Amino acid sequence: MERITTRLLAVSRTAIAVIALISLSVTLTLQAHPRRKKPPKNGAAFSYYVLVLSYAPDFCAQPSGDKDARECGAGRHVGFVVHGLWPQGETTRGPENCGSASPVSQDIIAATLSYIPTESLIQHEWKAHGSCSGLTAQDYFTLVRKARDSVKIPEDLNQPSEQKQLNPADFVSKFAGANPGFGKESFRISCYPSQELQEMRICLNKDLSPRACGSSAGQCNADSVTMRSVR
Repeated sequence: MERITTRLLAVSRTAIAVIALISLSVTLTLQAHPRRKKPPKNGAAFSYYVLVLSYAPDFCAQPSGDKDARECGAGRHVGFVVHGLWPQGETTRGPENCGSASPVSQDIIAATLSYIPTESLIQHEWKAHGSCSGLTAQDYFTLVRKARDSVKIPEDLNQPSEQKQLNPADFVSKFAGANPGFGKESFRISCYPSQELQEMRICLNKDLSPRACGSSAGQCNADSVTMRSVR
């Protein structure tokens, strides 16, 4: 009986020693190879940003869409406004609606309304596009404002008092001329089926340096595009 007890004690001590060695080995392995931080849940893979500037007079003249007096009211003299800063794929449209997105705070809205004209559009852009940037709402809208501030609107297109008729290449040339750090390949325009100017699209790297637009940035193929005067 005494021999059996002695053997059991020896086996128990050996088992404890083995478990201790395994635990030490696991600890050392985790220290040598720490777990990688998981990417933000609301992040998504994308190649670059497209800064989208909507031209208010032509938008306000369209038969559909929500028209807010702050953008479309007579006497406001609103020209280009920020529609959004969209994560974009190289050859495909970028990701959208990446998970749940909490409403944008009133502080952020107050800081952004001079760029994006309505609270509803700010909330929409955060949910649809900002949620895919991997940034917080604060950082995303700081980036939106910084991107807009980096682009100059050509003087004769800023708030035109008379209607203009230009081809897409003219718009691109004028924007490139007003922004010497950008090449023509950084600009695209989109137009409505009525051949009125819809948006200027500016392609930017993630650090907001200019870059060539990919095929997914879209393009207006009309021969001539109407740009209404501001109201």
